[in-house]
Amino acid sequence: MEKKFEPINVPLITCDSAEEILQAYRVGMSRARVSLDLELSTTECLIEGDHVFIDGNELRIDQLQKIREDERTIYILHDNSLEVAEIRTGHYYKLVRTSKGHAPTLEIDGIHMHRVRDTFPEIDAEAKVRLAGSLRDKQVLDTCMGLGYTAIAALRMGARRVVTVERDENVYELARINPWSRLLGSEKVATVIIDVREFLSETSEETFDIIIHDPPRFSMAGELYSAEFYRALCRVLRPGGRVVHYVGSPGRLRSRRIHVGVMRRMREAGFRVFWDQKTECVYGYKATC
Repeated sequence: MEKKFEPINVPLITCDSAEEILQAYRVGMSRARVSLDLELSTTECLIEGDHVFIDGNELRIDQLQKIREDERTIYILHDNSLEVAEIRTGHYYKLVRTSKGHAPTLEIDGIHMHRVRDTFPEIDAEAKVRLAGSLRDKQVLDTCMGLGYTAIAALRMGARRVVTVERDENVYELARINPWSRLLGSEKVATVIIDVREFLSETSEETFDIIIHDPPRFSMAGELYSAEFYRALCRVLRPGGRVVHYVGSPGRLRSRRIHVGVMRRMREAGFRVFWDQKTECVYGYKATC
């Protein structure tokens, strides 16, 4: 089901903005400029006595003390109260701060959905997409939307159109409140809420020029690493079209090399592929199908 991505603009508070307000309060300032969108812009807030007025909301200064000490949690400011940017259903979804000035990550049941060791989500997404070569005027499939960083990187690199697929409505809703995901609302991006396997089965042959496949880890979504799935990818990719598949290195401490099996199955499906150690991606192009 294709859905127009509509961001929800809500003020977000982190340890960074809390600390900036507290610093201004400690030196007796009546105003402070802070970011309410994870460092993409700044807004002025008013300090009066032991209260701070932020984007039409009023908070006590002491409410910010606990936030200042929490380097991971992102809070939504709404109706003079603070709520954690999370969704609790059958699983636990949480938008998590990484570092000041960088995009947040998504955690599901405590597991990071992005690489955050020695990199940041938006930087890692760009590095993966660059493995696909030139995206100028290309039609791109992003198989697993998440917070949309891969689709946004493709858009910024000149893609004519990006189709990004996400099966989990909870992930989609967290992306809507994430300021770093707002470019998913571009007219050049189509978001589709469906299982990617079903999407592929309903897509015509040779539809896409480039496929970026950045799935959850193997233990969470083994079906997205199967020979059957790779054949489905090959079917919708145009001859010579490029593919980038993030694999990661699970099991490396037990000397398991997951990417070796992935490459074998992708070659059997009709791809010519290579391994990029830096991004932990298998990448290549459609040879036959």
